[in-house]
Amino acid sequence: MIRSFLTVSTGTLASRLLGFARDSLIAALLGTGAVADAFLAAFQLVNVVRRLLSEGALNAALIPAWLGVRDRDGGAEAAAFAGRVLGTVSAALIAISLLIALLMPLIMTVIAPGFLGSGTLDLAVQNARLMLPYLAFAGPVTVLMGLLNAQGRFALTAFSPLLFNIALIAAIAVLLVWRAEAGFAAWILAATIGLAGLLQLLMLLSQRSARLATPLRASFDKEMRGFFAKAIPGMIASSGPQWLMVAGTIIASATPSAVSWLYFANRLIELPLGIAGVAMGTVLVPELTRAVASSDRDAVAHAESRALELATGLALPATFGLIVLAEPIVRLLFEHGAFGAEDSTATARALMWLALGLPAHVLIKALSPAFYARSDTMTPLKATAKGVVVAVALAVLLGHFFGASGIAASIAAGAWSSALSLLRKGAGEFGFSIDASARTRLPRIVLAAIAMGALLWLTTGLVPAETHDFKIHGLIKFVVLALQIAAGIAVYGLLLQILGAASWREAVNALKRPG
Repeated sequence: MIRSFLTVSTGTLASRLLGFARDSLIAALLGTGAVADAFLAAFQLVNVVRRLLSEGALNAALIPAWLGVRDRDGGAEAAAFAGRVLGTVSAALIAISLLIALLMPLIMTVIAPGFLGSGTLDLAVQNARLMLPYLAFAGPVTVLMGLLNAQGRFALTAFSPLLFNIALIAAIAVLLVWRAEAGFAAWILAATIGLAGLLQLLMLLSQRSARLATPLRASFDKEMRGFFAKAIPGMIASSGPQWLMVAGTIIASATPSAVSWLYFANRLIELPLGIAGVAMGTVLVPELTRAVASSDRDAVAHAESRALELATGLALPATFGLIVLAEPIVRLLFEHGAFGAEDSTATARALMWLALGLPAHVLIKALSPAFYARSDTMTPLKATAKGVVVAVALAVLLGHFFGASGIAASIAAGAWSSALSLLRKGAGEFGFSIDASARTRLPRIVLAAIAMGALLWLTTGLVPAETHDFKIHGLIKFVVLALQIAAGIAVYGLLLQILGAASWREAVNALKRPG
């Protein structure tokens, strides 16, 4: 499992790093303000649907169902089942995209009520409509990726999302050189997003993955209705972080530039969340499904324990690092062109509060597969809904007094509400199986992460304040920040070794094991 996890994590890391480059260029091109807020609100809508379908969400329903048909009826029936899923998802998304296009003014008013009565709403509607073709391609892409993951073929699905960011970076680079006006540039980017899904689909089809789903046809028979009845709640629940951001956007839209500040802060949260969360959603679901189906309690305990260790081991140091280094990271990545020093300060403050919710987001990704493997998609959905309600209620209050930072704190609180709900429900219904090794390692991982965070905090006092000033050359800022991060990672790894939470020999052996 570790080897597969690292394959998916590496692809996700590469995609997220390209995403940082993309967002840094977007910040330089659009800055903050009405045009940026409109574009990013529209992009937020597409991102929610994108995460509903991709990054492990649909896998939660498709993989157990496909494996069940294959094991019961054979490969031909499994391919026919996949063909019906592929055809039905594709047809449904085309119809849904057309409906959303017609209702877009109403939808954007709900997502960003603060735009109502201004030209920002019209810009957001135009941008969102240009992005919609992406949805038609995202459906078949996701089904094909899920089928490959079910067979343990993770490399192609891990790296195909890179094309999305590569296409956008190329478009932004041309617009920056061209010095395009912000409004026009936003339209071009929106149209590029609409076509980016086509590149992913063509890449998957070039590998003849479509043979996994034949014959292709749309069907709404009893079997398909049962599949989607299980799939849709799981897809919604798997996109919990995005729904929480939508909740924040609803409140933030009333404050100029707040949507942009929250968006750029959240992009930094999505790097560790993507590495841990997406990989667990992609790898852990099939692993747990097989263990639960065979009633192998030891295999269930092993999968859940390793997932919890990986979640804790990645989320905690990332949380401390983002809180301590929030401002220098934001300044280095985004403070260019139209994105100014005041924007960096506001974004960094929001990032510090959002980072407090990162362990909860990753914990949800580690806990949810235990429900999905038992064909329970409603419990994660209810937990997600509860978190969104908590986030909105708190954002109305805290946003009024503390602006974007208060909304960010509300989003973090919503994430913890969802995580605690899953923890209580799972412990009560079937109990989470944590083996003896995990009970020994987890406290040591926490201690190592705390020590690493303390080291980073001490090093910030040794770095001259003017080093992080936006007027200093970018190379100097990069070197100083890279040294701080490298020192933190080195100390964290050394402490894990000293405390016995991990060893190089175990890591090498895990990489050598297949699957």
